[in-house]
Amino acid sequence: MQTSSQAPADPGAEDSTNRRRIGIDYVVTAFTRWWTIEVGGTVDQAAVIEKRRAECELSARYLLMTCMSAGIAILGMLLSSPAVVIGAMLLSPLMDPIMGVGFALAIGDSKWLKRATRSLALGVGLAILFCAAIVVFSPIQTVTPEIASRTQPNLFDLMVAIFSAVAGGYAVIRGREGTIVGVAIATALMPPLAAVGYGLATLNSTVFSGALLLFVTNLTAIALTATAMARGYGFSTSLSEKQSQLQAFLIFGAFVALAVPLGLSLYRIGWEANTTRQINTIVVETFGGRARVSDIVPDYSSKPIRVSATVLTPQILADAERLAGSAMAERLGQPVDVSLTQLRVGTSAQAAEEAELANARAQEAQAAQQAQSIAERLSMLAGVPEDDVTIDRQRRRALVTARPLDGASLAAYRELEGRIDATEPEWDIRIVPPLRALPAIPLDEEGAPTAEGRRAIGVAIWAQRRIAIPLQIAGTQEQTQAVREAFAEAGIDFVQEESGNGPSDAVALAWSVPEG
Repeated sequence: MQTSSQAPADPGAEDSTNRRRIGIDYVVTAFTRWWTIEVGGTVDQAAVIEKRRAECELSARYLLMTCMSAGIAILGMLLSSPAVVIGAMLLSPLMDPIMGVGFALAIGDSKWLKRATRSLALGVGLAILFCAAIVVFSPIQTVTPEIASRTQPNLFDLMVAIFSAVAGGYAVIRGREGTIVGVAIATALMPPLAAVGYGLATLNSTVFSGALLLFVTNLTAIALTATAMARGYGFSTSLSEKQSQLQAFLIFGAFVALAVPLGLSLYRIGWEANTTRQINTIVVETFGGRARVSDIVPDYSSKPIRVSATVLTPQILADAERLAGSAMAERLGQPVDVSLTQLRVGTSAQAAEEAELANARAQEAQAAQQAQSIAERLSMLAGVPEDDVTIDRQRRRALVTARPLDGASLAAYRELEGRIDATEPEWDIRIVPPLRALPAIPLDEEGAPTAEGRRAIGVAIWAQRRIAIPLQIAGTQEQTQAVREAFAEAGIDFVQEESGNGPSDAVALAWSVPEG
């Protein structure tokens, strides 16, 4: 008969575990009591809620300040001026309705939630339309760094929104809100909102979708953070225990849903930065470590990846591009198309620095010469002095308002602009024509624009974008249908229609103001 014995559990270890558990429970209980009495108990919940209700109501002041803030923001972004964008944040009143949404969710007040949501939606919609109107009438419509930076949201943007909401929620609960808190909230909301308006006005889907994603992400994060803070401070709620648990779960799930794609975007940005450093190192190693990379421009969106760089080297290598491309492909695990511009310099470090400075000066001189050439040609074609030509070398833009030329139609001015624009593909060349008669749009037997009519539509769209005056269409609804669709596709949706008896085989166009 065999007997088996089991070793008794160690009573000392069990007692140690119990003591730790009791210690943790004691700390949690003490902290909860301290937070409830010393922190949450010192908040006048009724006063906070009453003030939040009053300040998130829809008013003329709220709508006016929202428009002014949005207008300043989009102008600052078009000018690529961070100082002007910051000025817009000082005016933004968006904190009031968004905090109202957060607190209404926390206490379960559906009527308050509807009013706050309405105020927020109307303010956001009005701001987008106001920014879009400014962009439509602006002579500058290129994507600036300030706009581009709002089109690729990442995890850092989410963290900015959360930190802003924590600061705003604390200030609101403690009754210390002010301009600086509104600036913190507007930092995460107003610039992307202005970028959405830019994307809408220019029909740039990349800018529109990217900025809209950033705005919605920040808006959601701020509202839910405010909700979490209100619940954390013990604001009384009409929600049941089960509903409160569901609300907490949904808030956590929303933050996870926002963090995952933004984290992937941040990972992509980090990968590109690290890859650029590797590419730079490979180029230097290709020249035996004696070269200096003056300028490197990788294009990760192309397939394969394209890399162009200017290299200052004491010795020209005939097969440098092949060697660098092979090394990059091996390091990155994918093919890379490399283009290197080699500039021969001395062997000393001073010589390399001097060559780099000389290269920078040469590029600056070349840019100045190119800008001067563009100004001379535009002034000659537009019939104005060179001083009347606006040149922005940093953003590569050129703008001139042409004088009336005898016999020159709108199509002629468009052709003149196209000739210069074709020779300067990296520049945004614009000639604003004088107010001339718009061409009629011939129609075929089926009522569709003929080939000449399509060209006339193109001229009218170009002229309207340059002059920024509404158009009028004369003709029956059947005749103007195709023309209105063409204008809508071009983003000109403010065309006014006149019911008139135009030519039976054409649609007449005219400016909405008398010609001068």
